[in-house]
Amino acid sequence: MTNIGKTLQHKPMVLETTHTDPTNKNLLVITALGEDRPGLVASLTEAITQQQCSICESRMSLLGGEFALIMLIEGQWNNIAKLEQTLPGLQEKLNLTLQVKHTEQRTNQQAAIPYSVEVLALDNPGIVHKVTDFFYNRTINIHDLQTDSFNAAHTGTKMFALTITIEIPTAMHIPSLREEFLEFSDELNLDSIIEPLKIH
Repeated sequence: MTNIGKTLQHKPMVLETTHTDPTNKNLLVITALGEDRPGLVASLTEAITQQQCSICESRMSLLGGEFALIMLIEGQWNNIAKLEQTLPGLQEKLNLTLQVKHTEQRTNQQAAIPYSVEVLALDNPGIVHKVTDFFYNRTINIHDLQTDSFNAAHTGTKMFALTITIEIPTAMHIPSLREEFLEFSDELNLDSIIEPLKIH
């Protein structure tokens, strides 16, 4: 992954120009991190649109006082190259740390069923590790993960919420997995739900 700010200090940004087919779509991951203020998303998306690229997927969050964004951008190779050329100036203008990395569509994916996992518990260290390790030990891929902490409405007790999207291999016996996970949750005093992912 290339840190644009550091690249500018040492050498010009090197653009990938190995693709010669102008109809070929290329994928670029852009991450942005910086102090939150209005207009950051609008400025970033404007730069992408101006170079005739599209946002395939994106995630944005406020972490403390920091703005964090990750986007998967699609475009013809020459438009992706032009977009990369604009990013150093945009980084300086918006006072953001931008990183870019070329990527490709996921391949050789095993047949899997998406499931949603929700966990609610008292805010104690190690919950994310224990839950993710449970699925890792069963060769279940984690597609998406979000966490949050908050104070309970009536008691003010610090609570922790974890939401995961997992990919369960079709060959796996799902009722057995659900039973194992709920037993695991009971042992850790976690209030958990595991159910098919609802596509909106």
